Amino acid sequence: MVNRHRGEIEALLDGRPRVLCLTLGALAELEAAFAVDDLAGLAERFATGRLSAMDLVKVIGAGLRGAGETVSDADVARMTADGSATGFARIAADLLKATFGTRETPAGEGASDGSPDENPPPPRP
Repeated sequence: MVNRHRGEIEALLDGRPRVLCLTLGALAELEAAFAVDDLAGLAERFATGRLSAMDLVKVIGAGLRGAGETVSDADVARMTADGSATGFARIAADLLKATFGTRETPAGEGASDGSPDENPPPPRP
């Protein structure tokens, strides 16, 4: 069973359920893959909502490896998902949302604890 509080999601890939999680190591892998300096840069990169097929492979691959699977990006590129490209985009968006979260506050207002809302929205499928 997945634990959303730990950033885990479950996705159906190649016809079987798999757990994905962007651990600190997986996030470091993505920082290097996307040539950004820090988590804020990574969040900004994903906030654009524009991800290429190779971006989806990198995010999903890092999520699978973060959850303990031994897969390469080439393995991920050969996988199938319900809904094809849209399915992969949905999986990546769900994983990013579980990792970075979103706050349900009106535009321009901070979170209920008084801190600014720094969590970007997940990419659109």
